[in-house]
Amino acid sequence: MMTTAEKKKDSLPFFGIGKIIPYIRKYSKHLVLMVVCGILSGLFDIVMPLFQKYALNHYVGEKTLDTLGWFIALYAATGILVCIMTYISCSIAMATEVRVNRDLRNAAFDHLQTLSFSYFNQNSVGYIHARVMSDTSRIGSLSSWTLMDAIWHSTYFIGALVVMFLTNAKLAALVFLIVPFITVLFSFFQKHLVRVNREIRETNSKITGDFNEGITGAKTIKTLVIEETIRDELTKDTAEIKRKSVRAARLRGLFSATMNMASSVAIALVLWRGGYIAESEVGTFSMFMTYAEGLMEPVRWLIDVVSDLITTQVNIERFSKLVETKSDVSDSPEVIEKYGDTFHPKKENWEELKGDIRFEDVSFKYPDGDELVLEHFDLDIPYGSNIAIVGETGAGKSTLVNLVCRFYEPTSGKVLIDGRDARERSQLWLHSNIGYVLQSPHLFSGTIRENMLYGNLGASEEDIWRALKLVSADEVVNKLEKGLETDVGEGGNLLSTGEKQLICFARAILADPRILVLDEATASVDTITEQKIQAAIDTIIKGRTSLVIAHRLSTVRNADVILVVKDGKIIERGRHKELLRQRGHYYELYTRQYEDEATGKALA
Repeated sequence: MMTTAEKKKDSLPFFGIGKIIPYIRKYSKHLVLMVVCGILSGLFDIVMPLFQKYALNHYVGEKTLDTLGWFIALYAATGILVCIMTYISCSIAMATEVRVNRDLRNAAFDHLQTLSFSYFNQNSVGYIHARVMSDTSRIGSLSSWTLMDAIWHSTYFIGALVVMFLTNAKLAALVFLIVPFITVLFSFFQKHLVRVNREIRETNSKITGDFNEGITGAKTIKTLVIEETIRDELTKDTAEIKRKSVRAARLRGLFSATMNMASSVAIALVLWRGGYIAESEVGTFSMFMTYAEGLMEPVRWLIDVVSDLITTQVNIERFSKLVETKSDVSDSPEVIEKYGDTFHPKKENWEELKGDIRFEDVSFKYPDGDELVLEHFDLDIPYGSNIAIVGETGAGKSTLVNLVCRFYEPTSGKVLIDGRDARERSQLWLHSNIGYVLQSPHLFSGTIRENMLYGNLGASEEDIWRALKLVSADEVVNKLEKGLETDVGEGGNLLSTGEKQLICFARAILADPRILVLDEATASVDTITEQKIQAAIDTIIKGRTSLVIAHRLSTVRNADVILVVKDGKIIERGRHKELLRQRGHYYELYTRQYEDEATGKALA
């Protein structure tokens, strides 16, 4: 929950409109046309009561029809022009809304790709999704329809007032009696509505997160039989947003009702003081009343748009906070100048990566942590080495890998790649040379072929099948009716976990990386498949540097160096036999696991 000081700090002047101008500026030519059409439409609407005045005074008062033909022609032409101007304005507004929505979402999504892992660890899917989708939708509407309505209402309001003042300045001045009252009301309600709407948006993020967990965790929910618990959590959040939304609605209703009362009082004053005009010129009085009543429409619109702007201000604040978030890991301007960035790489300047890695006096703590995980740590990983990282679940085995991959930066010290600080070259250069197989496999929506090509867009059919065969994934593909053209579903949910893992493994190999990271890559496959993959690993790691995070210690016996992690710190290092002779923590882990496996085999 944000503190009062944080809310004041985050609050944006002028409803935050300045923050979205860069996204609207590129459509300035279209918007200028929309403004011109809106002004013309407003001016034509101002002319309509003049027709009314002329008709009543001339045709009724003077009882003559001498100009009726011209009158009808002009009146019809004005009506047609109003329709044309309105059509053009609405078309541009609709197109602008769609384009701005697209640009906002693209900007948010692109920025998300540049943020480090810590951002995603600290913010839920619902929190991020609400900013990328619902917030941008509200902002897009503001940049088009609200602007169009503002042009028309402003034109009509000013134009009608000019005609009214020219007709009767005293009566026109009565309309302005509501302006000071509106100003006081606005300043009072704006502060309260911003606060309530900010709370509503935050609660909406929670609800989005609830739905996300309810969908992605459906199997877990059913197996744990916690449907009622999950429903209660959602019910609690929906009850909270209902309470806050009702409060916001009451505030808006009170604001609107008070403003409508002020408008009605202004019209009553006009009727009371302007009745004498009707005695001599019924057409003029009718025109004046039409304008006076018409002026209330912009006032009512102003009430609604102020409420919408207050609500949208919160959306702009949240969107701006996302796109202005600085990544914990970023390339320097000098590096970007030479090597390019995530979306504009300068591959012609990329050096070939060999695979030497060195930790030089590295200390590290996670951005949301207080305790150092590594302290003055040194480690030399020559090209072609096979480094295993072992430890109990939750011991912190991924820390070293996260630093090598530049998912996080060292708090102090350096991580050298081929003798140079990793920060001296781009993240994309490094990531393009790393093959990473996660413990929890993830495939993208699409076919197996499309997922494989994410590893190497230029791979041939022969390359794809060679990578599949290396990890026995070809057996999975061959038994599928459509083979490589099989749709894997969202997240790969149409395949089993083991099948997804094999495809992910083959995809990493297809990229032919210089550094290979296996994060418990065989944890999701059966014993027979694990043996096949292990045999493939022994072949694959030759000629490249490999970092293997392993739970099953039998898979790391041949590693050049085994790092033993406990409570987030490396407590032992050495080869398999050396660590066994030390009879330390590795020895305990190995003998315990060996006994468990032996017991399991005996029971089987």
